[in-house]
Amino acid sequence: MTVNDIMSELKTYGNEQIKKILLKHGVQEPLYGVKVEDLKKIQKKIKKDYSLAKELYMTGNADAMYLAGLIADDDNMTAEDLDEWVSRATSANISEYTVPWVAGGSRYGMQLGMKWIDAPEEYIATAGWATLSGLVSVTPDEQLDLTTLQQLLTRIEQLIATSPNRVRYQMNNYMICLGAYVNSLTDDALATAAKVGKVSVEMNGTACKVPDAGEYIAKIAAKGTLGKKKKMLKC
Repeated sequence: MTVNDIMSELKTYGNEQIKKILLKHGVQEPLYGVKVEDLKKIQKKIKKDYSLAKELYMTGNADAMYLAGLIADDDNMTAEDLDEWVSRATSANISEYTVPWVAGGSRYGMQLGMKWIDAPEEYIATAGWATLSGLVSVTPDEQLDLTTLQQLLTRIEQLIATSPNRVRYQMNNYMICLGAYVNSLTDDALATAAKVGKVSVEMNGTACKVPDAGEYIAKIAAKGTLGKKKKMLKC
């Protein structure tokens, strides 16, 4: 399939009601409003395609960019590719899902996550925290830099209250993921969550809520699944 073929197919799947919902959740024009289940129909036909993913992403269409992440060959993505992607990830679904999924599945997840959280742009810093959260959820503990990951909790404690809106959300998510997926740091994550308290994030009038990190980790502990890693990030 070519980019033009895919863009034509995406247009046929466009849904105005879905588009309105996505716009309210921080996705930016241009987009058709394609359901994820329809994006996955195209993904099944393509599977993985490094070059096609990059071409789709560069269209700037939010539906195409999301699909690009689904078909991206993470192993072949370079640090330069990922830096280019994050620089264009102004839509919330791309900065908080697509780019972190691909970066977290690449060889550069830790390197780029740490770099991006220092960015002055909210969407890039958000992508950085989301990348680190994804990384700890799929990577065996013995392959993680546990010291650095633990130190980030201190950073969150000190900066979360004054950080940009979506960065606060992803910092909160980081505490949850670290506590849920890295057993040796569960207590540290819980301690930080207790110090931070309730995290306030503006949700633009949507029904979405900010989970309480301590309560969320406790629920996972009650299920007996602490430390159980995800098989994959993309969904």
